[in-house]
Amino acid sequence: MLTNNQLMHKYYEEFDILNIPRETIRLFLLELCNEKNYNLYLNLDNEADSEILEKFEAGIERIKKYEPMNYVLGYTWFYGYKIMVTDDVLIPRYETEELVSKILVHMDEMYQDYKTISVVDIGTGSGAIAISLAKEEERIRMSASDISAEAVEVAKKNAELNKIDIKFYVGNMVDPIIEDNKKVDVLICNPPYIPSDEVLEQSVVGYEPHLALFGGEDGLKYYREVFSNAKKVLNKNGLMAFEIGWNQKETLLAEVKKYLPDAEAEVLKDINKKDRMLFVKVK
Repeated sequence: MLTNNQLMHKYYEEFDILNIPRETIRLFLLELCNEKNYNLYLNLDNEADSEILEKFEAGIERIKKYEPMNYVLGYTWFYGYKIMVTDDVLIPRYETEELVSKILVHMDEMYQDYKTISVVDIGTGSGAIAISLAKEEERIRMSASDISAEAVEVAKKNAELNKIDIKFYVGNMVDPIIEDNKKVDVLICNPPYIPSDEVLEQSVVGYEPHLALFGGEDGLKYYREVFSNAKKVLNKNGLMAFEIGWNQKETLLAEVKKYLPDAEAEVLKDINKKDRMLFVKVK
């Protein structure tokens, strides 16, 4: 019987050949141990728990085929909250946590005197952004939409898991919000922004939903849809927040100017010094 340490080392060389980070092995075993309240680090030199071992080896075989670890686990962690994921939704990226924190800062600055803040998350996917914001700011009244009914079902389960009340819509971008005659203070959108001809990693293109990845020929299709309908869904003193591709800053700022000439737009850098967040204040 292998110790936990030996179990991890067993797969290092194979993962090197497959070009999968070794760290994936440790993180996967750590999550399985945490699920059973079994401390991996206190038991590194002890024999692996038989139940954990069985799950670990079965999961490793899937990861070796480039299936993302979080799909194998069935969940991920986002902003400190547990978020269930299936292949109907994208796995939330840690970079998107920065968008959440920046939105909270903007809300504090713009809505200091508001008793409630109405927010909609367009293209919500797993619901990670909507749930995190609503958990962090109790004044928020959250709505969320997605074109995928399957994604909305996952988001609903995550809202229940995290004990958050969210009104969900199924429909394309802002369409269901307009149809409901709903107006909000804040519109958030992390849309598909990858150009249709871009080559992606096998673990992404092979397993994650293409509907949530590709944003038309230049990757900007869905931003234009939101910009063109912004005033139909935003209250006065409205805020829009988007995640963007690292090389889309200038083009998107020009698009904002085109559709919303009176708006104030800025692009913020992420922790890696890349342009990744667009904020638009609409009068």
